[in-house]
Amino acid sequence: MNYDVIEALKQIAQEKNLDMDYVLETVKNAIASAVKKKYEVEDNVRVEINTKEGEIAVYLTKTVVEKVRDHATEMTVEDASEHYEDVELGQVLDVPMPFEDFGRTAISTAKQILIQKVREAEREKIFEEYKDKVGDLITGNVQQIDKGTLILNLGRAEAIMPPREQIKKEKFRQGDRVKAVILSVEDTNRGPVITVSRSSNEFLKKLFEIEVPEIAEKIVSIKAIARESGERSKVAVYSNDDRIDAVGACVGVKGVRVQNIVRELNNERIDIVPWSAEPMIFVTKGLAPAKIVNVDVFIKEKKMLVAVADDKLSLAIGKAGQNARLAAKLTGWKINIMSATEYDALKKSEEEERLDIETITEIGAKMIQKLIQSGFESAQDVIKGGKEKLIEIEGIGEKTAEKIFEACRIAVEKAAEEKAKSEQDLLMGIKPEMQFSPEDESTIRPEDY
Repeated sequence: MNYDVIEALKQIAQEKNLDMDYVLETVKNAIASAVKKKYEVEDNVRVEINTKEGEIAVYLTKTVVEKVRDHATEMTVEDASEHYEDVELGQVLDVPMPFEDFGRTAISTAKQILIQKVREAEREKIFEEYKDKVGDLITGNVQQIDKGTLILNLGRAEAIMPPREQIKKEKFRQGDRVKAVILSVEDTNRGPVITVSRSSNEFLKKLFEIEVPEIAEKIVSIKAIARESGERSKVAVYSNDDRIDAVGACVGVKGVRVQNIVRELNNERIDIVPWSAEPMIFVTKGLAPAKIVNVDVFIKEKKMLVAVADDKLSLAIGKAGQNARLAAKLTGWKINIMSATEYDALKKSEEEERLDIETITEIGAKMIQKLIQSGFESAQDVIKGGKEKLIEIEGIGEKTAEKIFEACRIAVEKAAEEKAKSEQDLLMGIKPEMQFSPEDESTIRPEDY
């Protein structure tokens, strides 16, 4: 081979971003494989590449014998003398092989192996390059759209964006430039599969890091994100520096920072709320812009009953429950919402239901005083606390606790039975459509778009 072949190999290495030594080693193995196939030999092939001279030499290692039984591994003294002087029996010599002897089939085999090896190396290189970039922002051009899946050209690699990772209502055409976050990189038999997303919370977070220097510098932290891509998102932020307003930093002067993000997200609405370690404050801020009137916290159930002004009820709930649902996801608390009027009525009903412990005739006066001193002022308090709490009171054993609990339970049940059927809905508390959980999925369906 001449110098042009070596130059071609160097060009391949440069274009495919491969190490030249790797390409040369691949060529050696490919040529050796072709020779082995041609001459049906095993391990007696040696290939040398001289990059300076631009030459490739191939040798078959043979033993000098008196009578040849295997032409692939043996040669006579006469044949060996054509290549070496002073040849003796038993010598092991490298016999140069001209490329012309290989034939087109052998050269074609070498070429196919080289192509395959280069592809494998390129795939491995791409995987190694992108496997540690999960969570990074990338920009690519739409190369193809296949059944709703975008195939992006990233330069040396391709990425896919399935429909579920796209923002609703967004439409792209071939050649469009698209920004996304790398969601995963998988090594498959077909090569690395890079999946990117625009609908994930991570994409929104990365956009904030770009637009808000305080976040990139870790002065302001994003504590939580709740998102229904293409529609609305809530972002909870916290400042690690008392002198910096976290919300103000994210909004920017005249809202320029957040507006840049909104435009990138196809006008998705973004609520930026201050994060708080106090759950009640966090939930209250999370339900903004609705004004909260009262909040009852149930720590054990990780649930809150929130009352809002009557004329702000629809604002607190949001379209299709979106505002309250996102607030629940953002805070991690179950949120039950009702109007101030309903809340007052519920509290009044609960007050009317309340059975003072003194009214339970089955409990003696001394025991009643002991219960009141321990915080059990009503029959409902006893039922809520349970027998275990009663046993914790000094002087009350298991049997006595059982009698007190049963007396309170029967009294409460009897009072409940006396209430009119029309009042049952109110006694049940919150209507199902006013209850929101962090696990709730969006009620907006893809086919609505």
